[in-house]
Amino acid sequence: MNLIQNLRRPGVPAAILSALLFGASTPLAKVLLTTVNPWMLAALLYLGSGLGLSAYRLIRRSPRVHLSPGDAFWFAASILAGGIIAPVLFLFGLQGAVAANAALLLNAESVFTTLLAWLVFKENFDRRIAWGMLAIVLGMVLLSWPGAGTMQFRLDQLWPAAAIIAACFAWATDNNLTRKVSLTDSSWIAANKGWVAGSVNLLLALWLGSTFPPLPDAIAAMILGFFAYGVSLALFVLGLRYLGSARTGAYFSSAPFFGALLSVILGAPITPLLLIAAALMAWGIWLHLDERHDHVHTHEALDHTHMHTHDLHHQHTHAFPVAPGSRHSHPHHHEHLTHSHPHVPDMHHLHRH
Repeated sequence: MNLIQNLRRPGVPAAILSALLFGASTPLAKVLLTTVNPWMLAALLYLGSGLGLSAYRLIRRSPRVHLSPGDAFWFAASILAGGIIAPVLFLFGLQGAVAANAALLLNAESVFTTLLAWLVFKENFDRRIAWGMLAIVLGMVLLSWPGAGTMQFRLDQLWPAAAIIAACFAWATDNNLTRKVSLTDSSWIAANKGWVAGSVNLLLALWLGSTFPPLPDAIAAMILGFFAYGVSLALFVLGLRYLGSARTGAYFSSAPFFGALLSVILGAPITPLLLIAAALMAWGIWLHLDERHDHVHTHEALDHTHMHTHDLHHQHTHAFPVAPGSRHSHPHHHEHLTHSHPHVPDMHHLHRH
């Protein structure tokens, strides 16, 4: 029963679909790499994200977003970590690293995201969640493990590896800081991150001597970026809002499996390693989906603004008419409340345990 109930949580489908979109982009991006420089491709993917989501918001006439000073600080810090510091560190490491090693080291982002969420930001977890995360990470490592004889962790690889790991830590910091503003419109967050990361990557690509690819390839890269980086990130932010950083990161760690699955559909062979990785990831996701966390907890009085419906935690009145069940946004007050029900560390359940 927990499995069915948790599948209905708003954040679970969002996090899994985010992983699917991002993971499926890997084999498609490999096709583009035959004609587009890797760093220029990264820039076009991010810029496609920013441009596509900005157009989406314009067409939908989405309301302007006004961040409080506190939220503006966290959002700026997340962009600094994930859109500026991380790409620079990753570029520094990638220049001297063996490609197979770099791919394996990138798995550190999910691990750091989870550890920061648990140890620094104090998200609750239990043995089931910890075992589930471990199973997903093991499956992810198996999928990205290079073939025999390609591992070259020599002394000269130490500093490039350290730079890539530092980049992963910066991206993990970005994930946890973004969670703090995840009640904000997710498309706005993803659009602005796309513009910043795309601009930084474009400047780095031009600095390294990259040239713009043919127009059809550039358009294809930006379209791919809209879905794999823009829509995927917007869904990831929804996962952060409803599930917290660690659980969203765990679901998103299944992205390499979706990429491998698409590669199989496109003609790649099914290997024993793929089957073992799929089994580990399926077990890990099941452990997360079958979670039940239920205890008496207290919500402190709180005033804030975000999109919401009138649910268990939003029972306030209005000075204007609101249709039942409709999503709306306005400053509202949460009374001090103590109750018990199943929950995860979403933005309304940040209490201590």
